[in-house]
Amino acid sequence: MAQKGVQLDCEAFSCSICLDLLRDPVAIPCGHSYCMNCIQSFWDGKDEKKSHSCPQCRQTFTPRAVLVKNIMLAVLVEELKKTGLQAAPAGHCYAGPEDAACDICTGRKLKALKSCRVCLASYCEKHLQPHYESSTFEKHKLVDASKRLRENMCSRHDEVMKMFCHTDQQCICYLCSVVEHKGHDMVSAAAERTERQRELEASQQNIQQRIQDREKDVTLLQQEVEAINRSADKAAEDSDKIFTELIRVMEKRSSDVKQQVRSQQTLEVTRVKELQEKLEQEIAELQRKDIELKQFSHTEDHIEFLHNSPSLSLGESTHSSSSNVRPLRYFEDVTAAVSEVRDKLQDVLSETWTNHLLTVRDVDVLLPKPQPKTRAEFLKYSSKITLDSNTANMYLLLSEGNRRATFMKQKQFYSRHPDRFIESFQVLSRESLTGRCYWEVEMRGTGGKVAVAYKDISRAGTWTESAFGFNSKSWVLTYNNNTCSFWYNKVQTHISGPQFSRVGVYLDHSAGILSFYRICKTMTLLHRVQTTFTQPLYAGLWLYSYEDTVEFCKLK
Repeated sequence: MAQKGVQLDCEAFSCSICLDLLRDPVAIPCGHSYCMNCIQSFWDGKDEKKSHSCPQCRQTFTPRAVLVKNIMLAVLVEELKKTGLQAAPAGHCYAGPEDAACDICTGRKLKALKSCRVCLASYCEKHLQPHYESSTFEKHKLVDASKRLRENMCSRHDEVMKMFCHTDQQCICYLCSVVEHKGHDMVSAAAERTERQRELEASQQNIQQRIQDREKDVTLLQQEVEAINRSADKAAEDSDKIFTELIRVMEKRSSDVKQQVRSQQTLEVTRVKELQEKLEQEIAELQRKDIELKQFSHTEDHIEFLHNSPSLSLGESTHSSSSNVRPLRYFEDVTAAVSEVRDKLQDVLSETWTNHLLTVRDVDVLLPKPQPKTRAEFLKYSSKITLDSNTANMYLLLSEGNRRATFMKQKQFYSRHPDRFIESFQVLSRESLTGRCYWEVEMRGTGGKVAVAYKDISRAGTWTESAFGFNSKSWVLTYNNNTCSFWYNKVQTHISGPQFSRVGVYLDHSAGILSFYRICKTMTLLHRVQTTFTQPLYAGLWLYSYEDTVEFCKLK
């Protein structure tokens, strides 16, 4: 009880504006007291210029009251502070403008802790106790305190809205259901909440799944970024090494050519200088002879002239004529040869570099493209497929450019080959399938099987080892006597639907998607596989009965 008294005293000396103990208390003409700054700020914020009112009782004063500090009240507040008295405890705080107020409190209302959806009222801690203690309120629904409880009341009939009208998509009360909304599709608000809660949970699960999928995509893209960076770094490093080796080879070859040119230069210069020295010696000898002849020509004695003239005759020169000495052209040929090598190397590098740039541009670093949806989109990936006669069973006849297989009663004259199927009446394509591929198969007779398989599927094993769909190396759609099913690793999946004779097959190797479609007037999905392909695939055909024919169609 003492604590309660202290609490009442605390409330009596608190400002109803700031909810704290009075500071510089003033009393206005109606008798209520406030902090001087609080009431001044309150009046200063009002639009009224001549009259002002009390925040609690709303009494107006004209003109604005003059505020004077209440000395006695100020002394009392200071004495209370000395005793350690503070503002009301948190559990008993007054309701502010944004708070839900207790509907039971009189005078200044406390904050509400809970609201009752049955009573449509909010309660502070004190007035909430009956809901906890009395069995009368046992079935009442308590929720967090809310100022919007009245929104649950029908504005027309002032009744609690406990129903939901599907026709008008709004909450209504019982009276609305029998008057304004009579004949409408209605359920209880609780049932509608349950249904919408279920839809909300489904949406949340969908969102969470999409978040997980996107997180996986982000992780895969991050891994792809890292792989791209590693590959680019390695390619740049390897290219640098290769070009460095190429430069080293070119420098070595350049050094060899220079050495050979210089060596040949030395030999040729030595030969020419030797010839030059001999020619100079000959010139000196001829000049000496010329002087002697000039002197001899002046001999006056005719007998002496005739007697000595034979000894002055010139002998044959041991050197070729000067007309045979011409500039050497060996090194011009070297320049021409090196120029030819340069031109060829430039052509090779230019072609190789162009292919290299195309290779770089073709690196697939983009997000996966959407899967085709219409037949026109599928036909963009159409592939020409032919059958490999080396894999055909001995009872299968290939024709139409190895695009058609027919089941025959007699064995065909095929040569022995390790790739040939022995027990199973089937055949594989010559072409391997990677990337995105689409083809169509036409069946005539009782039906057939349309498959894809790895190259290393068993050929000479038992029927169950080599047959399409009875191992982990092949996937097959079977159609026999109007019965359709899908087989993989001895597991059968039945497929219902109308009859058909043409099957479309779509393969996205990198995405691990394999789809089979019924091709009639429309394109209908029969079965889709989502897996991981570890090897290139080959298209396969299987035939059931004699004279049955299965053929790869020509696609426009």
